[in-house]
Amino acid sequence: MRWLLVVLFMSLAALAQASTTPTLGGKSIDKVLVVKSERKLLLMNRGDILKTYRISLGKVPTGPKLREGDQRTPEGFYWIDWRKTSDKFNLAMHISYPNARDAAKARDKGVPPGGMIMIHGTPLDEEYPEWYFHTLDWTEGCIAMKNADMREIWSLVKDGTLIEIRP
Repeated sequence: MRWLLVVLFMSLAALAQASTTPTLGGKSIDKVLVVKSERKLLLMNRGDILKTYRISLGKVPTGPKLREGDQRTPEGFYWIDWRKTSDKFNLAMHISYPNARDAAKARDKGVPPGGMIMIHGTPLDEEYPEWYFHTLDWTEGCIAMKNADMREIWSLVKDGTLIEIRP
């Protein structure tokens, strides 16, 4: 009898988790792909592109992040590892930069690799409206997008999702 209750509980837990997994067109997001040269962030499932967004990058958009303060957006494979609301940038999802390769490169050069790279929204500022930021590379190395787009990504992308950032 006890094993039957365990099986029933596990089945209900799996069903509850499956019904709460966010989807886009019935498909869950298993990868976020950023193509810096195109200023695009793509939500993907098993290699298929489900949706594309326009993004802004660090003030020095070309090349990988080399050190703290270089205003570059990293390149490589990372994870979306946690999220927070932000007074300055609305919603923000943390990218697991630096990875082992980034840390080793910085260590070899004797410089700090930096950190706190996020995907985030745009400031709400009376002097500079959201559209002003949308066409610029203005961050310190983060990936920024319109607040409506950020809210959508926040609801679709789970913590633990792979993110690849390409040149």
